Amino acid sequence: MGHPIHTIKAFEISGPHRLRIEFGDGLVRTIDFRPILEGELYGPLRDLTQFNSVVLDREVHTLVWPGGADFDPATLHDWPEHEAAMIAPAQRSANTAEPSRRQEPLQHCSLSLPGEGWGEGA
Repeated sequence: MGHPIHTIKAFEISGPHRLRIEFGDGLVRTIDFRPILEGELYGPLRDLTQFNSVVLDREVHTLVWPGGADFDPATLHDWPEHEAAMIAPAQRSANTAEPSRRQEPLQHCSLSLPGEGWGEGA
């Protein structure tokens, strides 16, 4: 048996990166999306203007954002069961987003200006 088909009936922005979502079966859930807004797909949604451009796709009954970000309504419906699995890759993405800066050992070098020192017949 597959997972139940859940649909999103309505939503409202309830705070920065937070949505209050009403599902077809009457469940209402408020989700803070901040912990998962990393990576190529969801990272741009850290910008509140982008995040707040969310719309309800009435054909597939889920939330969608410009740029292609969306979520399976079943995942949002059962968020407490999926939250940790969604946060883990976002944290990995956040940790690898900035390339590590290795400190190279300093090389000793000398700089001579024209007319000074080395090879100038001093």
